[in-house]
Amino acid sequence: MSVTDFEYLLNSVGPKIAKRNTNYRDAIPPHERLAVTLRFLAAGDSYTSLMYLFKISKQVISRIVPEVCEALVMTLHEYVQLPRTSDSWKEIAAEFSSRWNFPQCLGAIDGKHVVLQAPINTGTEYFNYKGTHSIVLLAIVDAQYSFTYVNVGCQDRISDGGVFKNSFFLTDRRNIKHSGG
Repeated sequence: MSVTDFEYLLNSVGPKIAKRNTNYRDAIPPHERLAVTLRFLAAGDSYTSLMYLFKISKQVISRIVPEVCEALVMTLHEYVQLPRTSDSWKEIAAEFSSRWNFPQCLGAIDGKHVVLQAPINTGTEYFNYKGTHSIVLLAIVDAQYSFTYVNVGCQDRISDGGVFKNSFFLTDRRNIKHSGG
């Protein structure tokens, strides 16, 4: 990630992730909170390895990562949007047909299990069949690999079909405006 992109993200989410200093300790600055989270998301480092890299306890990291991810989603939601008209969906289908010879396709969907240290007091909520704790990243892209839908944070105990069924994709598509004719 370029310095410019990092600064853009920091300026966008910084106010949402900033914490106040107390009489007992200084707060972890927003740029460190963002850096820890981006490193976790990009490299898949464990909280333990991040603890040594950033000199922040893994218990604090386990709270930082979800908070920053939530702030990123709230701030950047305008960059990943489902098409809102039937014509937009038809354009995606036409692009899949002409570019990939895949007619009637509205998107390519896949899920990724992101391994994490179990959040405090969650028990087996994030425990998966592979014996690790994780959350599920579900994404849909158009024919040019641009994201049209992303869902992050579903517990791994749910199947891929369950993640899709419980996603907002199914309810969001009801908001499509149909063009006349």
